[in-house]
Amino acid sequence: MILEQFDESAAEKADAAMVVAPPSNFGMVDTGVYRSGFPDPASFGFLRGLGLRSVVYLCPEPYMETNAEFLKAEGIRLFQFGIEGNKDPNVSIPVDAIMGALRHRTGCLVGCFRKLQNWCLSSVFEEYHRYAAGKSRLSDLKFIESFDVNCMTDCLLRLIYHYHGCLQKSKRLAYSER
Repeated sequence: MILEQFDESAAEKADAAMVVAPPSNFGMVDTGVYRSGFPDPASFGFLRGLGLRSVVYLCPEPYMETNAEFLKAEGIRLFQFGIEGNKDPNVSIPVDAIMGALRHRTGCLVGCFRKLQNWCLSSVFEEYHRYAAGKSRLSDLKFIESFDVNCMTDCLLRLIYHYHGCLQKSKRLAYSER
């Protein structure tokens, strides 16, 4: 009979490395576009499996070093926008407030995106509430409701045209009667 010494801590570390768990509040927004709370090292294996090319970080606080190292090792680009969030649920924010006054930044961004996708407002709000939970606030819902889809559509079309070179004078189509 051969006996081997079993190191429980090594076994636990190996099990932890094999666990594939999504970050908190993880969900798919669209094909190849995901949302989540701030990931921790336990969710790195899950994120690695998604084949991410970039991460959009909406908070003004510096990005954690361990997460930045993970992104660098995986060749994932980080885009930080640093939008201030309002942590006081008792503060009333006017509808025309800038995005910096929002409490649930990701929920507002996704809510506006859903309006671009022509979701009905009740479905947009239901998804917002599902992910926002305790961070849900009326000012965020007013912001989403007042988001002007037409303005954004025009802006997106200009970006697409510019990207494909359609806004250059030499490539414009001209109508002429013969």
